[in-house]
Amino acid sequence: MTDYEYEVGDIVTLKKPHPCGSREWEILRVGMDFRLMCQGCGHQIMVPRKLVEKNTRGLRKAEKL
Repeated sequence: MTDYEYEVGDIVTLKKPHPCGSREWEILRVGMDFRLMCQGCGHQIMVPRKLVEKNTRGLRKAEKL
């Protein structure tokens, strides 16, 4: 199992797609729960950290200015 370093602004690819078809989510909040925003339709959800860690298939780091 790969340990990812989750940060606000990163794009996480999850195992199952959202009903809109997108698998990519932007991280808006990090803590015991993550706030994620779907990159396909903009829908926001709160998900427990454990669930995100279990279902992560990839992580694209936010571009630093």
